[in-house]
Amino acid sequence: MQIAYTSSSTSTLKTSTRPDTGVAAQLSDEALVRSIAEGDRRALETLYMRHHAHLYRLLLRRIGRESVAEEIVNEVFFEVWRNAHRFEAKARVATWLIAIARYKALSELRRRTETQLDDGVAAAIEDPADGPATTVERQNRSMILHRCLAKLSPQHREVIHLVYYQEKKIEEVARFIGAPINTIKTRIFYARSRMAELLTEAGVDRAWVTI
Repeated sequence: MQIAYTSSSTSTLKTSTRPDTGVAAQLSDEALVRSIAEGDRRALETLYMRHHAHLYRLLLRRIGRESVAEEIVNEVFFEVWRNAHRFEAKARVATWLIAIARYKALSELRRRTETQLDDGVAAAIEDPADGPATTVERQNRSMILHRCLAKLSPQHREVIHLVYYQEKKIEEVARFIGAPINTIKTRIFYARSRMAELLTEAGVDRAWVTI
C-alpha cells in the first residue's frame, strides 16, 4: 500500500493495495511510530494497513456516513504523520489512534449540531407565517440551547450528541466510547439533569427541548 498526500485544504491519504511485507511489517506499532517520526512513509503505510479497518468501523458506527468516516480515518493518519515525534508511549498506539479518531468525530458531530441549530434559526426567520414575536422567541431558544450544550462537560456533551442528535443506541455509544453501558446511562442522566438546571437558570421551560 502506498500513501500520498494531496494539496487540498483537507489532507487525504490515497492508498493502493500492496501486501504488508518487508522490514516495516515485522515492527511493533511503537517501533513504526518511531520510524514515522523519522520520516519513514513506509512505516506509515504499514500502520495504516493494520488499523484502518478497525478505525473505519468505529467511526462509521458513530458518524453514520461512509465518506465522512473514511475522510476522518485519513485525517487521523495525517495527524500521526505530523505528530509521531510527540508520541510518548504512555498508552498503546491503537489507543492513541482511537483517541485521535474520537476527538475528530466529536468535532464533526458538534459541527453538525451547530449547523442544525443554525438551520433551525434560519427556518424560524424565513417562515412567513410567524409574527415578529414568534421569530424572536425561536431564535432565542436555539441560542440558549446552544449555549447550554456548550457548558456541559466534554463527556456529557459527547453522550448528548450521540444519543439525541445522532440517535445512537446506548449499546452503540458504549462500544464506541469503550465504557460500560451503566456508565453511559449515568452520564446521560447527569447530562440531562445539568441541562435542566442550565435551562432553568436561563429562565426557559425545558419542555420544548427533546433532551
